[in-house]
Amino acid sequence: MHQTLDLKVLYFGTPVVIISSRNPDGTTNLAPMSSAWWLGSTCVLGLGDSAQTAANLRRERECVLNLVPSTLVDAVDRLALTTGSPSPSPRKLAMGYRHVPDKFAAAGLSPMASELVAPDRVAQCPIQLECEISGTFPIGGPDPFATAFTAEVRRAHVEQDLVIPGTRYVDPVAWDPLIMKFCEFFGGGDNVHPSRLAEGWQMPHGSRLTPA
Repeated sequence: MHQTLDLKVLYFGTPVVIISSRNPDGTTNLAPMSSAWWLGSTCVLGLGDSAQTAANLRRERECVLNLVPSTLVDAVDRLALTTGSPSPSPRKLAMGYRHVPDKFAAAGLSPMASELVAPDRVAQCPIQLECEISGTFPIGGPDPFATAFTAEVRRAHVEQDLVIPGTRYVDPVAWDPLIMKFCEFFGGGDNVHPSRLAEGWQMPHGSRLTPA
């Protein structure tokens, strides 16, 4: 039997991506997000307008999309509730966000020079997509609160072990992406790690895992 609901969250599960973007001072900002989908060589990214990453993408028109395996969930969770903006919005401060200028150090990740764009790649991510921003589209009707960015993939870097030999295809069995579903982390179908983001958003179920 179906129940009719005015759902507060429509967040059924998408892959986690760490976006590398260039800050005004030339450093690389990292932002985990999971509002991304691909069609051909184009990716659509959904970002809140108050995010430092959104400002960086508008200004620099380029980024790296670092696709995250489920084994990197610890690093992603360390980036949760951090912002590259030196002046977080009151709403973010109330949720527990804090300004972190060096996201690589905070997450325990390593920078890796890109070939076509300025922001660094994340060395630990086995799939890295260097992209050019081709379009921006406001989300939220007459009073937009977010932006959909279209990103054209210009160069893809894939760990050799993930490539089907003799092809240009990623092995779907070998690739186990980290999935965020209603602010909780999943890999291989299992809830794999407690989520700071779920706590910040006050998700009613919380994590069913005990923090390490």
